[in-house]
Amino acid sequence: MADDILTTAPSVAYNDDNIIHLDDMDHIRLRPGMYIGKLGDGSHSDDGIYVLVKETVDNSIDEFRMGEGKSIEVEIVDSRKSIVEGQKEDEKAVQMVRVRDYGRGIPLGKMVEAVSLLNTGGKYDSKAFKKSVGLNGVGTKAVNALSSSFSVQSVREGKTRIATFERGHLVTDSGIQDNTEGLRQGTIITFTPDGSKGLFENYRFRDDYIETMMRNYAYLNTGLTLVYNGKKFLSKNGLFDLLTENMTVEPLYPIIHLRGEDIEIALTHTDQPSDEYFSFVNGQHTIQGGTHQAAYREAIGRTIKEFFNKNQELADIRNGIVGAIAINVEEPVFESQTKVKLGSKDMSPTGGLSVNKFVNDFVKQQLDNYLHKHPEVAEVMLQKIQDSEKERKAIAGVTKAARERAKKNLLNNPKLRDCQIHYNDAKPVRSSKDADDDLREESSIFITEGLSASGSITKSRDVRTQAVFSLRGKPLNSYGLTKSVVYENEEFNCLQSALNIEDGLDELRYNKVIIATDADVDGMHIRLLMLTFFLQFFPDLVKKGHVYILQTPLFRVKNKQEIRYCYSEEERQAAIDSLKNPEITRFKGLGEISPDEFKGFIGKEIRLDQVTLRKDDKVSDLLAFYMGKNTSERQGFIIDNLRFEEDKADE
Repeated sequence: MADDILTTAPSVAYNDDNIIHLDDMDHIRLRPGMYIGKLGDGSHSDDGIYVLVKETVDNSIDEFRMGEGKSIEVEIVDSRKSIVEGQKEDEKAVQMVRVRDYGRGIPLGKMVEAVSLLNTGGKYDSKAFKKSVGLNGVGTKAVNALSSSFSVQSVREGKTRIATFERGHLVTDSGIQDNTEGLRQGTIITFTPDGSKGLFENYRFRDDYIETMMRNYAYLNTGLTLVYNGKKFLSKNGLFDLLTENMTVEPLYPIIHLRGEDIEIALTHTDQPSDEYFSFVNGQHTIQGGTHQAAYREAIGRTIKEFFNKNQELADIRNGIVGAIAINVEEPVFESQTKVKLGSKDMSPTGGLSVNKFVNDFVKQQLDNYLHKHPEVAEVMLQKIQDSEKERKAIAGVTKAARERAKKNLLNNPKLRDCQIHYNDAKPVRSSKDADDDLREESSIFITEGLSASGSITKSRDVRTQAVFSLRGKPLNSYGLTKSVVYENEEFNCLQSALNIEDGLDELRYNKVIIATDADVDGMHIRLLMLTFFLQFFPDLVKKGHVYILQTPLFRVKNKQEIRYCYSEEERQAAIDSLKNPEITRFKGLGEISPDEFKGFIGKEIRLDQVTLRKDDKVSDLLAFYMGKNTSERQGFIIDNLRFEEDKADE
């Protein structure tokens, strides 16, 4: 028996021919995930094409932070590129990005190396760049390698130099020349993301994602003007402006805004049911937080508790807080190349002062001083904390039993078909030793209606990363109810437990929470009910981009040679026009789609609509309009927006 267990497969030849060396650019193209995270086509804000823009602009931001150049211009324009597929030459729509700053300009003698050789850059020298975002000499090189075309021009000291590249490899180099055109000092980088298969295929930039990026840059760099496609972004009040423009609920008192050397904070209380934070390091939006955000959250709670000296629970103090923090750190350490979570424990590589102590000391002194000087704010804050305490105590009787019930259900819950890999797993999970992708990012849960729909998804899902939670039909309308309903309603309590979000998103088990319902009236109503639940009690889940709607095909159009699945009337008509003697089937529900078919719809080609909130959306107003009492205003909206379409599926 032992011999059988130890039996191995026949060995594969392994010799000198298997040892391959890749140059820097080819390695980036082979393993893009190591440098920019996910790829994507631009439909989601964390897709890699936005990292290309960010990495380029970051260098210009660093120039401003060093006191050079007060404006940055970003343009994204449509273009067309001639491509050859087989023997047929065609044109393909592409988009070109141009970033122009007025900083010092890249030193001309090393300009080519600075954009094409890994581990080459000026930010290893702390004299030239202090408290910069990019320190590893990787960003612009990754942009170069992952672009079908890339050009860089530097202007400084009366001279200029231009170099062009294709997929990271040098094509032309003008050498150092006189600046005969009288261009202003600075750097101009132009690139076209590579739309080849396996990279940014069929990509499109979304203006709203780019504009959000520009706004964040403006908030964190007061005095800097950014211009995106002619639209200006400028902030005079930093994080105060950020909270003012991003809060989807009304503040209970004026925003507290405090600045110090290498730190800026802003906060207020709201009536939302949890605390929420925006955090930044050296101008980088750390959307997953890190050591600075954790320290800030802790410092706020303890400082307020000591100020009132009433033995309050930290959870009651923090309930409803919306805050922002930005700090500057020398040589920050991030947990990935995409820099979305700070790992640094010290303010500088030489140690001496920890991030935790730095943040805590500032908050303790400045926030305490503010509350003493503004008793009217302290009074409103105390009332909010007392209200949170009353609410917590009111539901205390049901929470303990509900948690125990949910814990048992999670271990043996007939409504949940769990997956193997979760978003909050301690270590990255790779599909293979050589893979760049972290499967934790793919961890998803489908919220389905009824057993038939969940059955199809369960049978066709990827058990490694896709879980299924089955509703018993229409969930409760939770609009206007207190949080006790989350614990008293068994279905909501089980869902909260499955997601692991009772105490916030720090231990969220699934990166994508996907509402999968039929595309009929009942299905749309269930979507609204689920969104109401999340927005009412866990708005951060939506704000942080974790909630999605699953798109499923409405029609199957086929003939003997080909099958096409169509997600809209337009796609259906296009399929009918291009196929001879087509048969058309309309799917009236998810349960009608066989598991074999469903596998393609939730695999690599999955179509998801991310649920987002615009900066001018107020959660309370949205919920009151859509889920409140049926007012004449809403009735008019429904009538004005109702469309009737003739069902031609069976023609």
